[in-house]
Amino acid sequence: MLMLLFYVGKNLYALDTSQVVEVIPRVILRKTYQMPDYVAGMFQYRSAIVPVIDLCHLIQGQPSCSYLSTRIIMVNYVGKDNAKRCIGLMAERVTETLNKPDSDLEDAATHLNEAAGYLGEMIMDDKGMIQRIRLEYLLSDPQHQYLLAGKNDDRNAPSSN
Repeated sequence: MLMLLFYVGKNLYALDTSQVVEVIPRVILRKTYQMPDYVAGMFQYRSAIVPVIDLCHLIQGQPSCSYLSTRIIMVNYVGKDNAKRCIGLMAERVTETLNKPDSDLEDAATHLNEAAGYLGEMIMDDKGMIQRIRLEYLLSDPQHQYLLAGKNDDRNAPSSN
């Protein structure tokens, strides 16, 4: 599995690249009010207004730092209704990929914490422990309804192929 690596604080995480549309520089986001703190804002991406989730804020409760390598990872998020939606994930030090076989993934027992169901398996590497983000569990049902309400149109979800 080819994975895009990024940091949340000092910890290394990975996303399956098959879910990634593209990685873009930070852009000016429109601040959203009455939204959870981990929603960094919204912006127009390929004629659609998409939310950007700050992974640092979501995982560790601190906003992403403004490094030159802080990026927005555009991903295709498939909800429980099987509709594909494009969302942005802001993360720090998005600079490299790693190719590891699926057999290298080890259960991290994070599934015991339903609130953090998106924290997946661990991979041991020369860089240390890398935890996989399971995009399909990133948003709970209420979060999904709130952030992506009315966006059940696949036209604005770019292909990641």
